[in-house]
Amino acid sequence: MERRNFLRASVLGASTVAFSGSLWQGAALAAPAQPATSPYGALQAADANGIRLPAGFTSQVVARSRQAVPGTSYTWHDAPDGGACFADGSGWIYVSNSEINPGGGASAIRFNSAGNVVSANRILSDTRQNCAGGKTPWNTWLSCEEVSRGFVYETYPFGGAAVQRPAMGRFTHEAAAADPVRRVIYLTEDETNGRFYRFVPTTWGNLSSGTLQVMVAGSATSGSFTWATVPDPDGSPTLTRNQVSGSKSFNGGEGCYYANDTVWFTTKGDNRVWQVNLTNNTYELAYDDSLVTSGTPPLTGVDNVTGSTAGDLYVAEDGGNMEICMITPDDRISTFLRINNQGSSEITGPAFNPAGDRLYFSSQRGTSGSSSGGITYCVTGPFRR
Repeated sequence: MERRNFLRASVLGASTVAFSGSLWQGAALAAPAQPATSPYGALQAADANGIRLPAGFTSQVVARSRQAVPGTSYTWHDAPDGGACFADGSGWIYVSNSEINPGGGASAIRFNSAGNVVSANRILSDTRQNCAGGKTPWNTWLSCEEVSRGFVYETYPFGGAAVQRPAMGRFTHEAAAADPVRRVIYLTEDETNGRFYRFVPTTWGNLSSGTLQVMVAGSATSGSFTWATVPDPDGSPTLTRNQVSGSKSFNGGEGCYYANDTVWFTTKGDNRVWQVNLTNNTYELAYDDSLVTSGTPPLTGVDNVTGSTAGDLYVAEDGGNMEICMITPDDRISTFLRINNQGSSEITGPAFNPAGDRLYFSSQRGTSGSSSGGITYCVTGPFRR
């Protein structure tokens, strides 16, 4: 994605932080995305599934909680949350967490090349409040427990028993994103004073051992940062977020996505999307609803995030207007879709299939507002690629 020009920092107005000397040269000031017309055009009337989409796009229901996945005998889990897609020959697999406690876990649905369901199965059981997670380059799914001193579980969509990964730290885990260039995994923490972490495996591809580190930076919304080792990843008796002096606090870490030497993550407590520039070790805001300069902010309740091969970010709302919004590489934000009449739910688990022409996601509590009412969807259409 294109780097933002620091001259555009004037959008921050009185919020701009003054830098001087080498820090000014090394830090890109925040230039949050501003509302614009969607590249796909206006939303059309709601379809039969209650989803408003741009012209040319269609939706279908893939699975419903407590009902058999169509074409299989497997019962789909409650409260579907974070998800990802994995290439499987000419088809693909979509995995989804279950954010219930106790129970939790994750499931997978296998599709053929035509997008038809082939099978479905459980890949993780008997865990706690599995919220988001992330896929690895070696085709495993990291399922994260959103509880105090929760674990990361490495699961195997292609077969194999899930493994607990305590070396990745015990805290209120939310999402994970793998960086194959630096050979690390980035991790968010869903607390009002959560931190942004990275796990450096001893051996890339093996998460059984390694070093947990936390971002150290100032209190501004942009600047430079470093990484510091967390002395005790177990988080007891001192929680991991309290162990390193100067570690940067974030208000409710949520989704996390890596591409092209950049990692983005969201914080729901202040409706922000953060951009971490890994080539020059700087961070800035990609979006902040309080810095929208005209009109109503299109994105609130920021949550899960994913990206397309075109460089567009897709950010799902927990509440808000039940929308998935998109941020383009030129810093324009617009609404991609909206789900009607599900105001007691949240949108979770957005993920593209390998070809990039299908977007999977869930309404965690559907029309009922209950974890037993989850609905998993697929939207097909002419996505930018």
